[in-house]
Amino acid sequence: MMRESHPLHFYLKAIIRLVVFTAIIGFILRVVLMFNEQTHTSFFLKDYPQIFIFGFINDVCIAFMGTAFIFINQLFISSTKYRKPQCYFILAFLVALLAYLLFFDRTFTEFNKNVVHIVCWVLVYKCISFSLRTFLPKIRPTYSMVVYLLTIFVYVGAVLVNTIGEYFFWSEFGVRYNFIAVDYLIYTNEVIGNIMESYPIVPIFLVIALFAFIVTYFVAQNKWKLRLPLGDIRLKLSAAGIYILSFVLFGIGATLMEKLQVSSNVYVNELQANGVYKFYNAFLANELNYDQFYLTMPKNRVEQTLNKIYHSHGIDNVAAIKDTMPELHKNIVLIMVESLSAEYLSEFGNEKKITPCLDALVPRSMVFENLYACGNRTVRGLEAVTLSIPPSPGESIIKRSNNRNLFSVATVLKQKGYKMQFLYGGDSYFDNMKEFFSGNGYEVIDKSEMSPEDISFSTVWGACDENLFDKAIKVFDKNAASGRPFYAHIMTTSNHRPYLYPEGKIDISPKTKSRDGGVKYTDYAIGQFLKAAQKKSWFKNTVFIIVADHCASSAGSTEVPLDQYHIPAFIYAPGFVHPMKINKLSSQIDIMPTVFGLLHLSYRSKFYGRDVLQSGYVPRALVATYQNLGYLHDGIFTVLSPTRRFVQQRATPASHHLYTLTPLKITQQKFLEEAIAHYQSIGYRK
Repeated sequence: MMRESHPLHFYLKAIIRLVVFTAIIGFILRVVLMFNEQTHTSFFLKDYPQIFIFGFINDVCIAFMGTAFIFINQLFISSTKYRKPQCYFILAFLVALLAYLLFFDRTFTEFNKNVVHIVCWVLVYKCISFSLRTFLPKIRPTYSMVVYLLTIFVYVGAVLVNTIGEYFFWSEFGVRYNFIAVDYLIYTNEVIGNIMESYPIVPIFLVIALFAFIVTYFVAQNKWKLRLPLGDIRLKLSAAGIYILSFVLFGIGATLMEKLQVSSNVYVNELQANGVYKFYNAFLANELNYDQFYLTMPKNRVEQTLNKIYHSHGIDNVAAIKDTMPELHKNIVLIMVESLSAEYLSEFGNEKKITPCLDALVPRSMVFENLYACGNRTVRGLEAVTLSIPPSPGESIIKRSNNRNLFSVATVLKQKGYKMQFLYGGDSYFDNMKEFFSGNGYEVIDKSEMSPEDISFSTVWGACDENLFDKAIKVFDKNAASGRPFYAHIMTTSNHRPYLYPEGKIDISPKTKSRDGGVKYTDYAIGQFLKAAQKKSWFKNTVFIIVADHCASSAGSTEVPLDQYHIPAFIYAPGFVHPMKINKLSSQIDIMPTVFGLLHLSYRSKFYGRDVLQSGYVPRALVATYQNLGYLHDGIFTVLSPTRRFVQQRATPASHHLYTLTPLKITQQKFLEEAIAHYQSIGYRK
């Protein structure tokens, strides 16, 4: 064990003190949470070692790993970097990097403009601060001390803020952080607004700041004097070696502690856990356990309710779909359009004429007038049309592990001899699309399959939609030559921020970077694709589906606004599909079962979606955010939320197939049970 006088001990002293401080705060939090009103259990003597001893180890492991940024700052506290000429090289590098991001970068800015802005401001600060310390050497000791103290202050403040956050989260949900906390990061504006209205934030943060200031002083001082942890290169290398080895060991320790959460009492496991580590796991796992957080019914009741609605059997919602007509194995091309709200089409009241191609298809297609998306992200749309199931709480199944060999559109069509393909103009590793589609029987064709000659224009999201459709034409020509029917799911990207596309294609300049421009260009690309397809031999034997993945706007975290889920959908096959408008309420999950009905396919189904043209079709829609699960049926909109809450509203039809929602005072039990049956049953599927 290192003595107090040992220089290495002094160099690591602040880290050790911060870990001890965090462990003490963790202990206090566990005691408080044990007596919280949401902790509905009694504890036995055998529970306390798991809660406090394993919990202490948990906190030490995570706390040490959390000090990494402080240790890195300590390593760079040095006067050597200000010597000539290396100081000029460092300054030149910082200025060059800033200039690149400000004046020459396009890729990073397109991907995330806000992050680039933050990085630029950080670089501005670094350029100014490094210049001052280079040319004004007298300020270096004071400046280094301020930055060192600030890193400790930020760490202590973060620990205190997290502790209060965990307390409030437990007070509402009775657990440590889970996917709901991750969801809060997605809906920052709504959540911050709710917090500001619910708690005395200013006094709380003033107290936190004062306490963090006091703790920072005691952590940084040595013999009642503030001192910088200075050291030569040998001392720093020794400290770095010890820190890195400890970091790895503590990381392994945190993983082992998670595996020791084996109590039959869920509260014991939750109290043992570390909230930060739980948040990290929730972020990776993307799941929110329905049975733990939502209203439930006995499993047999769920099965009975579901089977009554869909004339199916079993908890898997199995139904035999039989058609007396001969099957038609026509090609199927599904075009899923990025962020295409129904409100952009003239058919639904838009007067800007930004979808001339789709508008022209209305009198020539089967048009779903009253169709609703299942979610507000692309993966939700892909999931809905491919699996034909309700959205599950948490992240889409596409982004989860164990998402291979599911019952899907491919399951049905591959039995009929179809070739299955997914075409995407970007990198299909994004959102785990490649893993999902390849694991469920699809050939994945993305940007990596396109030659430089195939791409005339691209953004960070991938090749423009024209290039994607041109590639599709080539692929379909090859498919047709094989004589085998094919199903191709095409996912567009151009109607996505930053809304860039080739010049001269439409009358809205890409320089405007406007949503209207993105919509109109994608519409133009679809029109060009259909014109090219009409010249092909396979066109007359192909059914085209055009449907949005989700609306342009995102729903909030505390409600499910129906108007932000209304999307257009077309089934287009001249000479085969009779033009008509379907005014029935329907869902994204009904698209493919309806197409299968048009083709007279018989199959064993586990789909929740149904053929909207059948007489027994039950009009309903399933819409959801990451945690709020909506079910619309017979004018009653039921929303299930965590902590086993629900609300019901009467949905009164308004213009353009939208609805006006008014709260209900009396619970409509039938529709509540139907909503529960839909969402609870998803967790039982194999």
